[in-house]
Amino acid sequence: MITVGRAIVSEDVINVQFMCDLKACGGECCVQGDEGAPLDENEIGDLEDSLDEVIPYMRKEGIEVVDNYGVFDYGSEGDYVTPLVNHNECAFVYFENNMALCAIEKAYLEGKITYRKPLSCHLYPIRITEYADFDAVNYHKWTLCSSALEHGKEVGVPIYKMLKEPLIRKYGEDWYTKLEAEVDSGLYDEVLSRNK
Repeated sequence: MITVGRAIVSEDVINVQFMCDLKACGGECCVQGDEGAPLDENEIGDLEDSLDEVIPYMRKEGIEVVDNYGVFDYGSEGDYVTPLVNHNECAFVYFENNMALCAIEKAYLEGKITYRKPLSCHLYPIRITEYADFDAVNYHKWTLCSSALEHGKEVGVPIYKMLKEPLIRKYGEDWYTKLEAEVDSGLYDEVLSRNK
């Protein structure tokens, strides 16, 4: 593990090679699961403020869910999550060329809004659990992502490098620079070899 600021970063985030391959997986992470994507409380306002620009990219079913229930639901532990269509598809998903894509991100990429998408989606397969004194930054293993593991090995990219942009979005540029310095210092390798 590496500690940077309040974040404790797991070995898997540093060592596992992972690169999303949408052509292979079709964006299955957006349409599978027991509940929607985790949302921070402040993201609810971002979603509400962006909704008029996002709706044109959404499916009819997603619009109906958001009209009836709003931009968030409650997860199994009482946390905020995106609402679902048919109990497993994110309400903000749309389909293009047999791929599940994000209507929020589409509006962002076309310059309509400044909110990119839920941070939990941007960070996936990293999941962050916030405790009183620290954040646990872990790799979430999901069989749906087997193609990303294969592609990651082909291109030689570890999770923390693939997710540089969302990690900076979460913790800032200085934090990410310190993380890279810790990984590159060789001290991390010494700790890892002692723990084996």
